Amino acid sequence: MSKKVSSSYIIIIGLMLFALFFGAGNLIFPPMLGQMAGTNVWIANAGFLVTGVGLPLLAMTAFVFSGKHNLQSLASRVHPVFGIVFTTILYLAIGPFFAIPRSGNVSFEIGVKPFLSDDAGPVSLIIFTILFFTVACLLSLNPTKIIDVVGKFLTPIKLTFIGLLVVVAVVHPIGTIQAPSKGYTSHVFFKGFQEGYLTLDALVAFVFGIIIVNAIKEQGAATKKQLVIICAKATAIAATLLALIYTALSYMGASSVEKLGLLENGAEVLAKVSSYYFGSYGSIILGLMITVACLTTSVGLITACSSFFHELFPNISYKKIAVMLAVFSTLVSNIGLTQLIKVSMPVLMTMYPIAISLIFLTFLHSVFKGKAEVYQGSLLFTFIISLFDGLNEAGIKIEVVNRIFTQILPMYSIGLGWLIPAIIGGIGGYILSMFRTKRS
Repeated sequence: MSKKVSSSYIIIIGLMLFALFFGAGNLIFPPMLGQMAGTNVWIANAGFLVTGVGLPLLAMTAFVFSGKHNLQSLASRVHPVFGIVFTTILYLAIGPFFAIPRSGNVSFEIGVKPFLSDDAGPVSLIIFTILFFTVACLLSLNPTKIIDVVGKFLTPIKLTFIGLLVVVAVVHPIGTIQAPSKGYTSHVFFKGFQEGYLTLDALVAFVFGIIIVNAIKEQGAATKKQLVIICAKATAIAATLLALIYTALSYMGASSVEKLGLLENGAEVLAKVSSYYFGSYGSIILGLMITVACLTTSVGLITACSSFFHELFPNISYKKIAVMLAVFSTLVSNIGLTQLIKVSMPVLMTMYPIAISLIFLTFLHSVFKGKAEVYQGSLLFTFIISLFDGLNEAGIKIEVVNRIFTQILPMYSIGLGWLIPAIIGGIGGYILSMFRTKRS
């Protein structure tokens, strides 16, 4: 029998979602977007919010709406093999290959490196990442406490640090907003839309959905309707916080160009803005803010990835997998932030359109009666186009294909060429399923 979940617990879940989503990339990319977009910051920020806030919430809601117990079972609606392959690749991307190591590396670059001498060398990074992932691993070894640790303790700390910076930046902007840089003079909304990919949140949402569903069920919620309603309320809390802070960070970046100049990356923007407002204390505040943000994300990702791989390989205990993920992430994080981002972008350009298509197909599941051919047709066409987007991002450009796609596919030049093929593939799959039904 279902029990009513208290409003205070829903708030805690909402804060936990915010903390889990608001990681390293989320802090770095909005300020840089603001700097690049200039006077077009509001349009670019709107695009960023679609993929940085809207899509993650849709993915979270889609997972709960599906009634499935994990991502693999949801993805298996396409095909059992696709379910295993897609889910494994997604967990590796948001886990030990990209997102987890990036958290540790960004924490070091912003939270520790500014306090070290120029000749500190790689040893300091090694020591920091060992300590960082040791703490993350220890917190992840008891996943039942993640609500209390993240929602009640770490989130308020992070909100305090972030609030200090963004409130001052909004109330007393550094300067006036300058003209947009090259690349943000046209198709600004869609440029911001693609920048939202970098947060990884739409991919992570499928994973965090498991944590949220289990947390709600532990409080007595049993029916699908109750789960969806509670999830919607919690995600609304997280969405509001994310949208407000993303917008403030984008504005902060846009208003900083006049006096600080156009900087190389979002981390540098944050560092210099913080130093501008708070002087020597700015680096300390920023360092604590980044470290807490990255740590909360790492805890959530290690927990989710360990649970998945333990289910996939039940002979290996959850704790052993968590330790292995922490060790592997420590090793990968030491290759450097720039290289991590460079390697991850082609994968994201390929995976994101597939994930977006899967989200909308999940909501439309009952409309086409869950026919596998619809999933298969839509995702196959999506993958073909997104694969070449990924290759282009990796510098492997097949000019003949790009020329043809540019001519026949709307929005291909801005990375959204997969949209129409996804729809056509779904319709084609539905027609094929009808013919198969008639033959049988």
